[in-house]
Amino acid sequence: MAEFDPNPPFQEYAHPERLVSAPWLSARLGIKGLRVIEVDEDSLLYDIGHVPTASRINFQTELLDPVTRDIVSAEGFAQLMRDKGIKRDDTVVIYGDKANWWAAYALWVFELYGHPDVRLLDGGRDAWVTEERDTSFMVPDFPESDYPEVERNDETYRIFVDQVRGTTAKLVDTRTPEEFFGEATHESPNGDSAYGTTMRHGHIPGAVNLEWDRAVYPNGCFRALSELNVNYGELEPASETVLYSHVGAQAAHTWFVLTFLLGFKDAKVYDGSWAEWGNMIRMPIEG
Repeated sequence: MAEFDPNPPFQEYAHPERLVSAPWLSARLGIKGLRVIEVDEDSLLYDIGHVPTASRINFQTELLDPVTRDIVSAEGFAQLMRDKGIKRDDTVVIYGDKANWWAAYALWVFELYGHPDVRLLDGGRDAWVTEERDTSFMVPDFPESDYPEVERNDETYRIFVDQVRGTTAKLVDTRTPEEFFGEATHESPNGDSAYGTTMRHGHIPGAVNLEWDRAVYPNGCFRALSELNVNYGELEPASETVLYSHVGAQAAHTWFVLTFLLGFKDAKVYDGSWAEWGNMIRMPIEG
């Protein structure tokens, strides 16, 4: 396990060991037991330059089950880790575009499989590039590892639609206000307003709208603890909190903030999110 980043601003957070800064990572690239993974919404970004030594994980083809709309199976996750040459005792640092949307989702998956040490690069890909740090076109080739097959634990950090329907938890919609209120942002091929492939627009009844980006500065780095406490002040750290977005990425990003920066004890991701809820027959919605 790599040492923790002593960056002073991180020490205010509940779990500073879950973050690394660009200077910390830059100084340690290539050391034994440290693996860097890029996970982007736009997977082609990796090809135009990435953090040296970083491997790519495609969230669509490698983190999701190819048949069911679910997270990759225990067998599939173990094989993915073996193929990437990641060992169970490696420190894994994940980063990506969109201020770490899908990187946070990937970290959430690693957590569900109980990987002992997985961290997020503060600011993600954009912060690294903006600071004009070295990038590489070289795709690293690591020997296959012996990563064990571990059963996934969904109970701690994940919730499914049947549970959401009867929950008394605080529901948080992390999408934009326009999506939350069901307002049009673009036109679908048949002329109707649409978000992706969702047929209905609005939000889950009772949900509050706390857009994901209230957690970050314009450069994608996380806000100071004092600002986060204000921006998420209407939530109760000791109470169950359920987060959703369109397909789970922004929800996972906010889950990371609540769990590891603010120290919430019971935050869960509903990764079915609006893509599931908004398309289900007889499911109530609000606009």
